[in-house]
Amino acid sequence: MSDKSTVEADSSSGPENRERRMSDAEASNDSPRRLDIIETRWSLVRRSVERDDADSALARQTLVLRYSAAIRGYCRAILGSDHLADEVAQDAVVRLLKGDFGGADPARGRFRDLLRTAIRNMSRNRLAYEQRRAGRGELRDDAIADAAEPIEADDPWLVEWRTALLENAWSALRGIEERTPGSSLHSVLRARTDHPEETSEQLAARLSERLGRSIGAAAVRQNLKRARTRFCELLADEVADGLQEPTRDRVVEELIALDLWSSLRDLLPEDWRPSRGGRAD
Repeated sequence: MSDKSTVEADSSSGPENRERRMSDAEASNDSPRRLDIIETRWSLVRRSVERDDADSALARQTLVLRYSAAIRGYCRAILGSDHLADEVAQDAVVRLLKGDFGGADPARGRFRDLLRTAIRNMSRNRLAYEQRRAGRGELRDDAIADAAEPIEADDPWLVEWRTALLENAWSALRGIEERTPGSSLHSVLRARTDHPEETSEQLAARLSERLGRSIGAAAVRQNLKRARTRFCELLADEVADGLQEPTRDRVVEELIALDLWSSLRDLLPEDWRPSRGGRAD
């Protein structure tokens, strides 16, 4: 979109036509991401143990790449020790790689709740072991109370989960830019996020230098609007990916529970539906 040949130098066609061509290109190049979205996290969990082949190994590796950081952060919040957190997180990752979660039932709740319960139990067991070894007797720790208790928005697990969702959405947006010649959706949104105080003209100069092509302030503003909308769609897709029946209403409920909806409400298109439901770009 910010390529000079498609935005500034193409005077033979109007901005609406140029916008449409770039949108079509991005939608086409987004197809690998959409194929990933079609396979939900629950599908990955099941496939991780269906067969002992390359597909199963890839499913397990995908789960680890998506959630290892969230797992590590949550273990650290519970255990209060980098050393213990590393060990428990490594055990949890090994369980994912071995496919130990393959028997989980999606009817019992969200995928993030499955992981949260498993990690809390593993952390509880490790703390109990450490306290017995130190001669402290019965385990008492408010940080790992019953896993069925209501989760507040500032719960360490939700904080880590939100971070993972946001990082996955950023990664997906970067993938779209890399697959779409002339696109700068990721670059422009990243620049605005990292330099919120800069004007459009300053961002244009920064992006022109970084991308090696001339980008005007008007193109930055136009791309920024589209990038924000696309990022919100990708983030909503990430949330939908963890639900067994991701209708729009259920996705909104999950976004509210994750304390993300207030940021997306005004940017997510009214016609957005989970990608498995087939909203076409």
